[in-house]
Amino acid sequence: MARQSGILYVTMQPQESLPPAQFHDWYNNEHGPGRLRLSFCHNGFRYRANDLENGTGNPEKPEWMAIYDISDMQMLTKDVYTRLRAPPVQSQRERDTIKQIKVDRRFYDCIEEVKLPDSKNLEDIENEREENVLVAVSLTLHPGNDKEIELAKWYSEEHVPMLQKVPGWRRTRRFVTSAIEGEGKERVFLALHEYAPVNGLGGKEFAEATTTAWNDRIYESVVKEKRRRTYDLYYTFGPAPRDLSSLSDPITIQTSSTDSATKTFPSSASGRGYPVIESYITTSDDVQIPYRLEGDPDPKAPLMVLANSILVTYSIWDDFITHFLTQNPGYRILRFNTRGRSSIRSSKPITVDLLAQDIISLLDALRVKKAAAAIGVSLGGATALNIGLKYPDRVAGFVACDTNSVAPASNPKAWGERVAVAEKESATSSSGENIVGSELAELTVRRWFVKESYDGGELESKIAKVKEMVATNSLEGFKTSVQALYVYDFREEMKGFSGKGAFLVGSGDGVLPNTMKEMAASLGKGAHLEVIEGAGHLPMVEKAKEVAGFVGRFISE
Repeated sequence: MARQSGILYVTMQPQESLPPAQFHDWYNNEHGPGRLRLSFCHNGFRYRANDLENGTGNPEKPEWMAIYDISDMQMLTKDVYTRLRAPPVQSQRERDTIKQIKVDRRFYDCIEEVKLPDSKNLEDIENEREENVLVAVSLTLHPGNDKEIELAKWYSEEHVPMLQKVPGWRRTRRFVTSAIEGEGKERVFLALHEYAPVNGLGGKEFAEATTTAWNDRIYESVVKEKRRRTYDLYYTFGPAPRDLSSLSDPITIQTSSTDSATKTFPSSASGRGYPVIESYITTSDDVQIPYRLEGDPDPKAPLMVLANSILVTYSIWDDFITHFLTQNPGYRILRFNTRGRSSIRSSKPITVDLLAQDIISLLDALRVKKAAAAIGVSLGGATALNIGLKYPDRVAGFVACDTNSVAPASNPKAWGERVAVAEKESATSSSGENIVGSELAELTVRRWFVKESYDGGELESKIAKVKEMVATNSLEGFKTSVQALYVYDFREEMKGFSGKGAFLVGSGDGVLPNTMKEMAASLGKGAHLEVIEGAGHLPMVEKAKEVAGFVGRFISE
């Protein structure tokens, strides 16, 4: 069968037994993102009806509606989609939730789309939180092929052209019951008319479009039954769960996907006083990047991105985040595990440009138009600097910590020797995977921290955790990711930089304090360098409070 684009169109009416926060948490953080991760599901929108009686819906007039744009309707009959609706992929939470919702799921093939040349694409990140009004008109027709022909003629020659004159009109899309529903399914014609929030619905132009003689004839002799609903855009899905607001409600519960790849922690269960989401994105080259989103539940709260050094997990930021959010509670924080933690290889060589693109991919998946800042250390510091230089429209500022503006010529040899140390040890994980091992972990971590911290200091337990991160890193992942440190040079780009940037370095991090002093002087007209006394290569571990204080001051300037 030929490929046919269309939509998955779903109306939902929750029972009173289902608390709204739980309904939204399930839909926004589990159900919707699971569909958006499918390659043929291009976007998804949730709408709330604005034509309800007494402000509430019922099974005959549901309150909630969702639309998913599908590039190949046949894929909705395949296992890749149908398995989402059955165990073991479908979670117990979803099964329990669906029992409390009246669901009407329909498939429609696209007939035509008409829109203004400059009409906004609501799926584009720059239009996130743009309001939209949708009028949905579904029609069943009297018998006879001529009825479908006449309906199509009326839409294209009169009705849609007249609707285009209504103030605020954006787009009209027409659909018919999909061929995947089978030949016995009654054909329903669905028209979706979209308008800006300030519009002429009910005004002169709209009245003219709906009171013509041809309009009357269509509804007298062609249309057997008409249903009309009006909606306001409520939420736009992305392929990554991000709804912290529903998790701030005390009624929501801690959840985990069946594969444990996604976990949600409401404020009451996170242990931190604010909600947390742990999940992942899949990049265009099929690499999974785990992330953790936490902090202020307001979806409009500014977001800060944290990028790691090589060989560690995003847990290096734990204490920093505690101090930062205590001092700056109105922020969301996104951190992630950089490529190279696992042995899954990319089809692309790992470079600082690819690592910067990974941050953009995270922002896209989480539908963040512009991050308040990118903060990174070591390789993550080079990434933060790179994204600040190349993507000023997506990141308002950066703080690059303990890094270089150009890859030292000695890096390939130095890191090659470290790879050789790990290869010689031949350490393996409990699953049999080759890992970096304890010998290189000891050498690396001893170099990262000042002697006072490392040798029996109060940070001993925290340093032990960092050493464990290094030791358990995939050896294959390390060998591929370290290549990002071999060749890069930002010096020319830094000269013309006119945005917001700063640098930070541990006072005990070898030659880097002097190196970064020169970097700060060479950024545009000069930038601030913050030196953290008593810290080495990972100041956010040794001096978390001091680093958080500086970042807080920088981000609020």
